[in-house]
Amino acid sequence: MTTPRRVLLAIGETMAMVAPAVAERLTDAIVFQVDAGGAESNVAAHVASFGHSARWFSRLGDDPLGHRIVRQLAARGIDVSSVVLDGQHPTGVYVKDPGRGVRYYRAGSAATRLSADDAAGVDFGGVSILHVSGITAAISGSAAAFLDAVIGAAQDAGVGVSFDVNHRAPLWDATAAAPALLALARRADVVFVGRDEAETLWGTTDATSVRALLPEVAELVVKDGDVGATVFTADDTVFEPARPVEVVEVVGAGDAFAGGYLGALLDGAPLAERLRRGHARAALTLQTTSDFVDERYPS
Repeated sequence: MTTPRRVLLAIGETMAMVAPAVAERLTDAIVFQVDAGGAESNVAAHVASFGHSARWFSRLGDDPLGHRIVRQLAARGIDVSSVVLDGQHPTGVYVKDPGRGVRYYRAGSAATRLSADDAAGVDFGGVSILHVSGITAAISGSAAAFLDAVIGAAQDAGVGVSFDVNHRAPLWDATAAAPALLALARRADVVFVGRDEAETLWGTTDATSVRALLPEVAELVVKDGDVGATVFTADDTVFEPARPVEVVEVVGAGDAFAGGYLGALLDGAPLAERLRRGHARAALTLQTTSDFVDERYPS
């Protein structure tokens, strides 16, 4: 990758996230929070919390939830000036049931209408890293075309590409997802993937076998839950153990890890520190029902 210019552009769907204010079952909770929640905008929020410039682009409904999300992301220091508010299609919603998964209500959302035409309008001026995920490839055919086009545009502009595999089984099964996600990962400069996720998709068994499948990726990060994470580069392989933590909710922890890692990358930190920063941000998020915790990693 080229020398980072300390600006991250994250692209992908953000929805209105509804979750119990405390870790209670969805059927029993009385008090709920409504927050912005999306893999890529979560990453942007974590990067912004380290003092870097972070931008986020997608489509939202021109509705109260869409306007709420724009306001919330802006309050986290994210540049949302290029977001498209769509008057014809709604903002997606997802509901957390702590410890029991997530329910999505995103069919026909504004973000599913992303297309190659949207990619043509993305401004890469001053951007050092584009961060995207496999979720965008799964939400609609036009969004998949958008993702393909925007990655190509970033590469043409000399911008490094960060890709989180983020396989979502409710959106597409492993048979359909595996080849598409592998092709996308092979185009990226930085790739994040879970060890178990890679096993489900590609039949790999450990971090080393994932590296054998993706030898061309400049910076491959394989996460192994509460065990730790390994980063592979052309010159080095580094492992850092995860932080012990009492888990409240796992959703959002992967985004927090990626945000911490990319924030450290933009700081020019060594590989081990990038992994430690990722673990620290993930640990914070695992202890809450929210997708984002506004607490800077201690210096």
